[in-house]
Amino acid sequence: MAVALVMGNMIGSGVFLLPASLASFGGASLIGWLMSAGGSVLLALVFAHLSRADPAAGGLYAYTRKAFGDVPGFIVAWGYWISVWGTEAALAVACVGYLDPFVPTIVRSPRSAALTAIGLVWLLTAVNIRGVRAAAQVQVATTVLKILPLALIGIGGLFFLNPAHFAFTKTGLPLAGDVTAAATLTLWAFLGLESATIPAGSIKDPDRTIPRATVVGTTLTAIVYIVSTVGVTGLLEPAALAKSTAPFADAARQLVGNRAAALVAVGAAVSCLGALNGWTLIVGQLPLAVANDGLFPRVFGRLSSAGTPATGMIISGALATALIALNSSRSLVQLFTFIILLSTLSTLVPYVFCSLAVFLLPQSYANRRPPLTSALVPALAFVYSIWAIAGAGADVVFSGFLLLLCGLPVYVWVARTARRRAPSASSAIT
Repeated sequence: MAVALVMGNMIGSGVFLLPASLASFGGASLIGWLMSAGGSVLLALVFAHLSRADPAAGGLYAYTRKAFGDVPGFIVAWGYWISVWGTEAALAVACVGYLDPFVPTIVRSPRSAALTAIGLVWLLTAVNIRGVRAAAQVQVATTVLKILPLALIGIGGLFFLNPAHFAFTKTGLPLAGDVTAAATLTLWAFLGLESATIPAGSIKDPDRTIPRATVVGTTLTAIVYIVSTVGVTGLLEPAALAKSTAPFADAARQLVGNRAAALVAVGAAVSCLGALNGWTLIVGQLPLAVANDGLFPRVFGRLSSAGTPATGMIISGALATALIALNSSRSLVQLFTFIILLSTLSTLVPYVFCSLAVFLLPQSYANRRPPLTSALVPALAFVYSIWAIAGAGADVVFSGFLLLLCGLPVYVWVARTARRRAPSASSAIT
C-alpha cells in the first residue's frame, strides 16, 4: 500500500506530455531520465531517514522548520505551496492537450486552450470545496485508467522504434547541457516522491517500510516513465513529436489507428484530471497546516461549513489561473514546459533544505542507525538538487527566486500581526 501511494502520487500528467518537451534533446533525454531517477531515489532516502527520526513530523515544511527555524520553514512552505498551485496549472494544461482528438479547434488555439485549462482548475476546486468525500470519489474513478495508455504505447512502441530518433546533441549545445536541461524537466514527473513520509505514523514498521516503499516506488515509476518515453520517441518523428499536444495519442494512432488514439487520449486526460484533483486537495491542506502554526495568514486556516479550507483553495485557484493566463500567448507545449520548470524549481529549494536538515537534526541519529551512511546520501541529494536548479535556466531561476522573495513581506506581515494579537505581559499575568 505504501508503494502504491508513492507511485500514485508521482504518475500524473508529466509522462503524458513530457515526450514533446523532450523531443529536441533526442538521446540526451534518456540520460536525463536516468539522472532524475537516480536523484529522486537519493531524495527519497533523505525523506525516509527524516521520517524515521520523527514519523509524526509530516513533510518538507516540518523538517525544515525543526532544523532551521521559522523563517526557513516559512520559505520552504511558501515555495512548496507555489509548486503545488503551479502543478495545478500544468496538470490543467496537459489535460487540455489530450482533448485534441475530440476538439482540435479549441486545443490548437492558445487562447481557447488556456480558457479551457482555467475552467478545469475551477471545476476541481469546486469539487474539493464540497468536501473530502467528493474529492475522494473523483480520485477513485480516475485512478484505474492511468496506466493503460502507458502500457499500450510504451511496450508496443518498443517493437517499432526508429534508432535515428535518439540522436545526441540535436540542439546544437554540448551533450552535458542537454542532459542537465532534460533532467530538470523530467524531475517534475517525480515530484511527490516524499508522499510516504506524510502518513508515516500510520504505516506499520515505518523504520523499514518507508525506506523500502520510497525506493521501490520511485524505481518502478522510473521504469514506467523510461519505457513509455522510449516507445513514444521511437515511434514519432522528432519534428512532429515536438509540436504534439498529445504525444501518446499520436503514437497510438501511428501504431494501431484512430480508435486507439482516442482511447489513449481519454485515458491520459482522465489521468491528468485525477492528478489535478489530488493536487487541488493538497493546495488547500498545506497552507492550512502552516497557518495553524502561525506562519501563514490566518485566512488560509479558515474552514468552510463542509470542513474544507475553501478560502485557501480559492486563492490558489486564482493564482493558477493567473499563471495560465499570463502565459497564454505561448503554445500549449511551451506553456506546459515553462510551468513545470517553475513548479520544479519551487520544489527543489525545499529539497535543498531537507537534504541539509539531516545534518542539523542530531536527535535523528539518537539510538538509530542512519540509512546507508550518515553523510553520503544527503550530500549527494543536496548536490543533485543544486545541479537541477542550475539546469532550469536563467529565466526560470530568476522567476522562481523572485516568487520566493515575494514571500518574505508576507512572513513579516504575519509575524507583526501575531505580535499585535499576542497578549501583553501585564494582561497575561492578570
